Amino acid sequence: MPRPLTLFTGQWADMPLDVLAEKAAGWGYDGLELACWGDHFEVDRALSEDGYCRGRQDLLAGHGLGCWAISNHLVGQAVSDPIDARHRSILPDRIWGDGSSDGVNERAAREMMDTAAAASAMGLRVVNGFTGSPVWHKLYFFPPTSQEEIDAGYRAFAGRWAGIMDAFESHGVGFALEVHPTEIAYDLGTMERTLDALDYHPAFGINFDPSHLIWQGIDPVSLIRAFPDRIYHVHVKDAAVTQDGTNSILGGHLTFGDAQRGWDFRSPGRGDVDFEAIIRALNHIDYSGPLSVEWEDSAMDRKHGARESVGFVRGLDFPQAGRAFDSAFDEESRS
Repeated sequence: MPRPLTLFTGQWADMPLDVLAEKAAGWGYDGLELACWGDHFEVDRALSEDGYCRGRQDLLAGHGLGCWAISNHLVGQAVSDPIDARHRSILPDRIWGDGSSDGVNERAAREMMDTAAAASAMGLRVVNGFTGSPVWHKLYFFPPTSQEEIDAGYRAFAGRWAGIMDAFESHGVGFALEVHPTEIAYDLGTMERTLDALDYHPAFGINFDPSHLIWQGIDPVSLIRAFPDRIYHVHVKDAAVTQDGTNSILGGHLTFGDAQRGWDFRSPGRGDVDFEAIIRALNHIDYSGPLSVEWEDSAMDRKHGARESVGFVRGLDFPQAGRAFDSAFDEESRS
């Protein structure tokens, strides 16, 4: 049976959910991965209002859509980050409060625990998101940075997230980190270090998104092969390296979509990601969850891109064989 094809609503949070659901159904999606911002899925209402979760499910079902995951990237980012003015734009007032770093971190951590409860109330088993990082800003190691400082950062991360993971486990929900620059894990080595910091907590997994790996020079398939039991969810998203000898892979402090950047996101199938290799790897680990389009392409109309992506992913996905291609010869020889 084909994997469900969903659309992540994070890039559509300016659009009311009922409007987006109608459009997504018309484009051919099987469901929506609901972002916990805009009016798409509100964690506080899910836990305080009788019938809220049923209302979300009924709204989607009315358009023939399902939901397999919710995503709380924005609040998750604030759990481990040193908080600055940039976070104000991504956080609700109840999390921002007075903006003090420790207070924001603490309120964000509580909200992530609540997100696990809300997902359970929706009958879901996966929450995707970010973790933030106490050490991302120390990436370049200058001024000189010791491994002791980095180790302390991972301990600080675990000090906040271990309790959150216990809450997730108690609700029977997994947290899927989008392995991503600016997060505690952004490549294979840092993912291993993160799992080690959390004592390999069973609730902590991966929202596999190849677009954040390919521009770093990482083969996305290597993440699937390294952590096959931690792939809890999959994003279909593309990126292209556009270096011309004058621009940096670091992005040059330029906004996404700027033609001078050394890399940028692309609509699925229009970048450098080898999606067929990814499907084969997902088949190998028996991943049967959603393929969720996270659509981002600054040079393309988003409605066109979302519609185009349906055909691309439908043509991309295929089931496992379940048998060797030449097994018929063995059967004949035994008959």
